[in-house]
Amino acid sequence: MSGGQRGAIAILGTGLAGLGHAGGLSEQDIIAQAACKAVAQSGLLMQDIDGIITSSLTSPWWVMRMAEYLGIRPRFSDSTMFGGSSFIADLKMAALAIEAGECENVLICYGSTPRSSPSSSKVNQMRAALDPQPYEHPYKAFNPVSSYSLAAARHMYQYGTTRRQLAEVAVAARQWAQLNPDAFARGPLSIDDVLNAKMISDPLTVRDCCLVTDGAGAFVVTSAKRARALHSKPVYVLGSGHAHWHRQISCMQDVTVTPAVDSGRKAFAEAGLAPADIDVVELYDAFTINPILFLEDLGFCQKGEGGAFIEGGRIAPGGSFPMNTNGGGLSCTHPGMYSIFLIIEAVTQLRGEAQARQVADAEVALVHGNGGVLSSQATAILATSL
Repeated sequence: MSGGQRGAIAILGTGLAGLGHAGGLSEQDIIAQAACKAVAQSGLLMQDIDGIITSSLTSPWWVMRMAEYLGIRPRFSDSTMFGGSSFIADLKMAALAIEAGECENVLICYGSTPRSSPSSSKVNQMRAALDPQPYEHPYKAFNPVSSYSLAAARHMYQYGTTRRQLAEVAVAARQWAQLNPDAFARGPLSIDDVLNAKMISDPLTVRDCCLVTDGAGAFVVTSAKRARALHSKPVYVLGSGHAHWHRQISCMQDVTVTPAVDSGRKAFAEAGLAPADIDVVELYDAFTINPILFLEDLGFCQKGEGGAFIEGGRIAPGGSFPMNTNGGGLSCTHPGMYSIFLIIEAVTQLRGEAQARQVADAEVALVHGNGGVLSSQATAILATSL
């Protein structure tokens, strides 16, 4: 059982719910809404779902709660949590389960309400207090932003990356968000707005940091063979990879090199593709330094060249390198863990359903998720055909 067959699984329906502000609905409510949309768009009924993968920042029992809430009696379930990268890492788990015959149709879902429900943030704070990082907690770092600011500062020092280059990541994301009616932040944003915003952890201002929103997403995965009979536009998972080297930023050997080096290598090798084959890229942009690091580590440019790579509107609408086309975590949505929204946006692009923000002739997409403090990295390559 390899779980590594190129294009062995495909994504069917997807669903979104509660983006921005959930209006008093619970996490379970908005996940259920997203899940029902995803299942309906898959050509299935909820009773056809025999596998479920989900995880939560606030509950260790989440997969049991959601299965109960949705009326699913799964043959296979998993709740492994790798932070924000979880739902891209879950693609490999789904492939393994389907290949092993443990299940046929897997629902992968996530949702959270940190914006409308203060209790969610309180639970997260409590869990953080119970899991202190031994080499950092005594210094009372303002994490996670302080960890990412270390990576940004080192990259600037070592490679000459500029604050304006970091700001351009945020501005491009906002320009994509202005084309997306589901995006939370759609107002104007300039380079100077980012540079002059409130400093959070030098060199990162508040506009270098992701949103805090509510939101839920879901999608259904099945075998590629079954997908063709269920959906007119299945999106195939050509390759995926996952890697983690550390938990604390202070334990990274080099804060400018992430485990995306390994996760990307695995995904490209399984897919039999190279960076030049990718039409649209969706990268986890919790902070503006993230995409710059990931572009380098995934092989789109050399180490140290990420800042120059994204300059001049290259990653903005109309640019030659479409990236984070929904507005990303910086301007679209970020309810705690974000990678499920990367997959949903990539599928939307590959199906030609992105309307004003549609990338012309998009056939191959790369999605990349980040968890912890550059800790867990997961990469997948999706395509319209095998």
